[in-house]
Amino acid sequence: MKLIVGLGNPGIEYQFTPHNMGFLAVDRIAEQCGVRVNNRNCRAQTARARMAEQEVLLAKPETYMNLSGIAVRELVREYEAQPEQDLVLLYDEIDLPFGTLRIRPHGRSAGHNGVESVIDALGTREIMRVRMGIAPSYPVDDGARFVLSQFKKSQYPVVDEVLDTAAEAVKVILADGVQAAMNRFNRKPEEATSD
Repeated sequence: MKLIVGLGNPGIEYQFTPHNMGFLAVDRIAEQCGVRVNNRNCRAQTARARMAEQEVLLAKPETYMNLSGIAVRELVREYEAQPEQDLVLLYDEIDLPFGTLRIRPHGRSAGHNGVESVIDALGTREIMRVRMGIAPSYPVDDGARFVLSQFKKSQYPVVDEVLDTAAEAVKVILADGVQAAMNRFNRKPEEATSD
């Protein structure tokens, strides 16, 4: 069983904020798979689905962002998953430009509290991740306030596009592996348009 976990905060007030890109991406995958992420399991909302000929569990931890690791650890134990090969994390990345996406096979948290919680809970940095850029084009004085502020309506088309790309990236990771997904998706915009 592959675990596809989006990081975010539960509650309607957080639903359409940059910090909830992980939740939104899991919802987009669920929508494409024809399921709803509404089963309560291991302190997360979950749904079973099939992607790239594999059985997957889609999950959105209900422990709030900074304690995401609690739910992820319970999911890993419950489904006897090997984090290094069975877990894919989806989350927002303030160090990447808004609208971009980067895949990594492992690494540090880069100051992301949700990722740090997962690394601490699992005791490994060997976790595949799909990072969705949320950095604004203007300077931000208060990063915490920014990531919890609502998206502007003008940003919705870009958010929509990134969510579709994230869903496609997860399919490629499952079908062909993380390296193939990195080769396909970790390109600069000008490279992507030169095909």
